[in-house]
Amino acid sequence: MNTRSTSTLGHVALIVAHCAGMVDLVALPVWVGTLIQHYQLDPQQAGGLATLFLIGAVVSSVFLASRFQRVKGRWVAVGGYALAAACFGALSQPQDYATMAVLHAVGGLAAGAALSVTHGTIARSFNPHLKFAIVGIGLGVFAVLFLGASPKVIEAAGGYMLFAIFGAVMLLASLVCAVGFPQPEREATAVGTPATRIPRAVWFGIVGISAMALVQSMTFSFLERVGSDRGYSLTLITGVLVVLGMVNLLPAGLAAMLEKRWHARRVLLAGPVIQALLAATIMNAPSFYAYAAAASVFAAVMIFTHTFAFGLMARLEPSGRAMAATPAMLMVGAAIGPVLGGTLVKTAGYGSLGLAAVLIGGVAVFCMSRLPGSAASPVAQAPA
Repeated sequence: MNTRSTSTLGHVALIVAHCAGMVDLVALPVWVGTLIQHYQLDPQQAGGLATLFLIGAVVSSVFLASRFQRVKGRWVAVGGYALAAACFGALSQPQDYATMAVLHAVGGLAAGAALSVTHGTIARSFNPHLKFAIVGIGLGVFAVLFLGASPKVIEAAGGYMLFAIFGAVMLLASLVCAVGFPQPEREATAVGTPATRIPRAVWFGIVGISAMALVQSMTFSFLERVGSDRGYSLTLITGVLVVLGMVNLLPAGLAAMLEKRWHARRVLLAGPVIQALLAATIMNAPSFYAYAAAASVFAAVMIFTHTFAFGLMARLEPSGRAMAATPAMLMVGAAIGPVLGGTLVKTAGYGSLGLAAVLIGGVAVFCMSRLPGSAASPVAQAPA
């Protein structure tokens, strides 16, 4: 088997590309909140724009995943992030709603393509669990910087600054990928091993992660708004977001440390349950302290669980095709979340989001139960 090691610059490129492509995981509450507050959109309209970006990412990820082994990952990443930067640059100027919708959709298509090749490259590393944990730690650092600075900057400068920041992040990712985006460390399959279909268990895992992503985005999109509508000050809410970003530094590294100690399947079964309970607490919290405590660790549950899921499924399906579709499995759920959440809030109030999270969490638990405990399980060899 031909293998190659990734340089330090290559690791930096993967981290920056992961942060840029996963910007929605960090920025959704600020994104939707800014559209409501500064652009005077209702929750459904604001959620709809975020949904268009995420739908675009899903479409391009699905298209590229099956072609991952035939494309030049570096140039897809460079071009995708450059186009996304251009879209966000245009959004930083006054636009009507229809134009904003088109720019969100095209930006999602571009960023999703770049993120697909990033995740496919990580999946074909010597240790995909560890590599995904490393880029997850990078995302945690990015979250601290973004959530600590952006709300006050946007409040002072205006809503356009959100899109200026997004554009700068995408442009930086394009430049770094042009210089250092690596080749996959290993071949898609072992020598003499014929290509097989993606195992059935992996498809269940994909649906399970998508369900968790739906709960994540549905709740996270309105985390800032529910606090504001309850009368909490911008300073208090920003403090919660900063703590959330700092907590997000921990789960990926913790997942790397516990890779050999914790049974992957147990983590995947517990993750959706904890996530749903935290979502219900955020949306129904009787006091600021309950809201702050649940919100601070909410995103960390998804990061920790997904690191175990990524490592397990990358070994179950070694070609990298399924993990190249990671943006799709995350964002097909995330795409529905903002507009579904906005519709529920508009029609039934914030409490309805908690109930929806519990119901969707049940679906995620069922799907995760279909995954084996390790790639050594016989199910790993059974094609769908």
